[in-house]
Amino acid sequence: MGDRFKSTKKAGIFGILGNIFLLIIKGTIGFISGSQAMIADSANSASDIFASVMTTIGNKIASEPQDDNHNFGHGKAEYIFSLFISLSMIVLSFKLLYDAVLSLLNKNELQFSWILVVVCIITIITKFALFIYTYKLSKKFNNILLEANMKDHRNDCIVTSFTLISILVTLVNIYWLDGIVGIGISIWIAYTGIKIFIESYNTLMDKSVDDETLNTISNLTKNYPEIQQIDNVSSSPVGYKYVIVLTIFVDGNMSTFESHSLADKLEKDINSLDNVYRTIIHVNPI
Repeated sequence: MGDRFKSTKKAGIFGILGNIFLLIIKGTIGFISGSQAMIADSANSASDIFASVMTTIGNKIASEPQDDNHNFGHGKAEYIFSLFISLSMIVLSFKLLYDAVLSLLNKNELQFSWILVVVCIITIITKFALFIYTYKLSKKFNNILLEANMKDHRNDCIVTSFTLISILVTLVNIYWLDGIVGIGISIWIAYTGIKIFIESYNTLMDKSVDDETLNTISNLTKNYPEIQQIDNVSSSPVGYKYVIVLTIFVDGNMSTFESHSLADKLEKDINSLDNVYRTIIHVNPI
């Protein structure tokens, strides 16, 4: 657990530093050159800084252990702050879309510059390195904050690649692509933001555990022939894990000690699953 939060904190700090660097160079060159795609890209970097800050804060809160007021810990903070990230991305996308459409309608012409090309290449290399780093961590720790950052870094690599293309085609007097790429960037940011929002919303609204886990739990109960039936299986997310509640039915002649000992063994089996935080089992006679 400690490694999970330490790694997320480190990823957040790396993201902040990397995006501040990119914001400065992309923003400066974008406004000097008048490239709408580069300006949109720099605004995206500003959004990325916010996302990395939210990752750091959300991770800090989520790492707090359970207490008297939060019996299942603070894990949902990950999803609350990922919700903030998604909303900021959606708001930013509408602003960028407006600016890009305006640039296209006004027929603004971008002048080719090798410094724009260099900035794009630097951005792609930086973002690809951050993508690889957060991708490995998100797969290892199943953290939605890391996943949101990983997707953001991946999207930036793709977005900046298209920005680079829009700059290069000005060499053959194709100027309208700059505005089109700006529109494409805004739509991509909105799409990613909406996906993160839906995932965070579902968890905060207590979406049930996946069917695969339910099937695994059902198979675990089959290891105990004394359990004649299971019923009322429910779940509630606490961060990236779930609290599982179910009822087992046993022979009414079984002693209280034996039935509760059986329930304790099954609880330990279910608790061993990676995405289970705690299991609560009720015992009923049949």
